[in-house]
Amino acid sequence: MIDTSNVPWFLWPFAALWNLVCWILQVTGRLIGAVLGLVLVIVGIVLTLTVIGAIVGIPFVILGFMLMIRAIF
Repeated sequence: MIDTSNVPWFLWPFAALWNLVCWILQVTGRLIGAVLGLVLVIVGIVLTLTVIGAIVGIPFVILGFMLMIRAIF
């Protein structure tokens, strides 16, 4: 977890997102977190293929990728 009190204000959304990913992995465990990340990446790619779904799909891909990276390391 990142201590958000020492993070500059313009980087705070990234620190908050990283803390969310860490919290999800603490709750679910590494294997389930990696599988959940893979599912989010696949869903995000499918949504990104539609123009309207790209608004939701791109953050899904980013969140899924972050979950998989955090589950590995």
